[in-house]
Amino acid sequence: MKTYYDLIDQTFEFPTREFNVENNELLFNNVPLMDIVKQYGTPLKLTFLPKITEHIQHAKQLFKNAMKRYNYKGNYTYCYCTKSSHFKFVLDEVLKNNVHLETSSAYDIQIVRELYKMNKINKQTYIIANGYKRPLYTQYLSEMINEGFNVVPVLDNLKEIEAYENAVTAESVNFGIRIATDEEPNFAFYTSRLGIRYSDVNELYRTKIAPNERFKLKMLHFFINTGIKDSAYYWSELSRFMYKYCELAKVCPELDSIDIGGGMPIQTSFQFTYDYQAMIDQIVESIQWICNKNNVPVPHIFTEFGSYTVGESGAVIYNVIDQKLQNDKELWYMIDGSFITQLPDSWGLGQKYIMLAVNNWDSPYQKVNLGGLTCDSHDFYNTETHSADLYLPIFNQDQEEQYVGLFHTGAYQESLGGYGGIQHCLIPAPQHVIVDMDEEGNMRSRLFAPEQNSEVMLKILGYGGAEPGMTELEATEAAEEREEAAELAKVDE
Repeated sequence: MKTYYDLIDQTFEFPTREFNVENNELLFNNVPLMDIVKQYGTPLKLTFLPKITEHIQHAKQLFKNAMKRYNYKGNYTYCYCTKSSHFKFVLDEVLKNNVHLETSSAYDIQIVRELYKMNKINKQTYIIANGYKRPLYTQYLSEMINEGFNVVPVLDNLKEIEAYENAVTAESVNFGIRIATDEEPNFAFYTSRLGIRYSDVNELYRTKIAPNERFKLKMLHFFINTGIKDSAYYWSELSRFMYKYCELAKVCPELDSIDIGGGMPIQTSFQFTYDYQAMIDQIVESIQWICNKNNVPVPHIFTEFGSYTVGESGAVIYNVIDQKLQNDKELWYMIDGSFITQLPDSWGLGQKYIMLAVNNWDSPYQKVNLGGLTCDSHDFYNTETHSADLYLPIFNQDQEEQYVGLFHTGAYQESLGGYGGIQHCLIPAPQHVIVDMDEEGNMRSRLFAPEQNSEVMLKILGYGGAEPGMTELEATEAAEEREEAAELAKVDE
C-alpha cells in the first residue's frame, strides 16, 4: 500500500526548499517540527522569523533588478503594512531590513512611538498613514508631524484634510491621495469605498492643497484588493492610475511618488506559480512608458507589503485527538483547536493553506475531514487548493499520535481572530512559539505566549479575575494567590 510520502511525492515536486522529511517527520525551513511539538505541546502557532527577512530582501532585489534593466531613474521604498501582524517580534525582524511603515489606525501610531523610543526607527522613517481616519487618528498624525516625523497622511475622503489645517503647526506637511479604484468585475460593487473618486482628485488638489503654502501633494496611492496580479483588470487600473499621476504632475511640482499598495501573493499551494521578477519588470516598464509618453519624470515607487512580508513565516500545528466515522464514508479527524477562531480566513474567506502531516509519513493514507472544537457546523477544513479531497496518514489512535500542520498562516489571523480576547465557544488562543537563528546560525526557539487562560477570559466577561493590563502570567499568579488566601481562610475558620 502506498504511503503518505508516496502520495505527496507523486502529487507535487517534493521535497522543496522549504519542506522536507527526515525519519518520517516534517521539517519546515529545516525546523524539526516534532521537536517543537515535544517541547511545547499543541495546539501551537509558530513563527519562523528568518522568512520575514528573506521576503523583504527578495522584494528589494526584484525592484533593483527591474529598475536597472529599464534604467529607471526613480527610487524604490519598501513599506511594511503593520495591520498584517502588529506583534513586536515581527516588527523587530522587519525593521532589521531598513524598511518603512504603513499604518491603518490611531493605535498603530502608538506602536510607532514605541518603536521610536526603542531606536527601531528614526524621524526619517516614512510613516505612510492610510485608512479612513477618525479624529484621534488625525490628532496623533498631526502631533507626529509637528514633532518632525516623516509622516505622509494619505487622504481617504474630501474632508480629511480639514483636520490638519489647524492641528499641524509644522512648516510643511506632505500628503498623499488615495484614488478610489474600480473593483474587480465579479465584485459586489463597481468602485472601492476607500479613497477619493477619480473625478474629484484634481479639485481636491486645486481647492484644498495648492492654496495652502504649507501643504504639499507628494504621493498618489493606488490599491488593488486582489493584489499585484497579472490580469487585464490589474493592468487597466494601473494604467488609469498612472495617467492621473501624469495629469497631476504637470500642475503639481511637488508630486514625485506613487504607492502601489496591494501586495504580491504568497504560496498557499504546492502548485503555486507566480513569476515575481517578470511581474515587477512589467510594472516598472509600464510606469516608465506612460510617463515618457506624457513627458513626465518617472515617480519614486513605494510598495506596501503585508501578507507577502509575514505570511510564509507562520504555521499552526494541531494534534488529532479523535477519529469519528459519522456515516459509511465521512471520516473526521478531530483536532485540538478551532479553524473558526484560530484560522478565521479559512472559515470566512474559504482560504486554503499548505496542509501536511507532521509525522507518520511512512504510513498509508486515507481521505479525511478535519473538524474543529467549536459547536459550529462550519468549523472544518476538508479540501485543498489542488484537490476537492484531503488526505492524511492512517494511524492507530491507541498506539500513536498524529499531528497536522497548516503553513503560511502568518498574516492577519491573530488580529482577525481577536488575539487575547473572547472567541467562539471560549476556545483559548493557542500558545505561540518563535523560531529564530542565533549568531552562529543555530536554530533556537522560545515561547512568546502560553495558551490563553480562564482568568483573562473571566475578567473580559465581567466575572473578576485578572486586572486590566495584566499579562496571562500575572493573572495566573493572582489566581494562585487568591486560592492560597481562600485556603488560609478555611484554616482560620
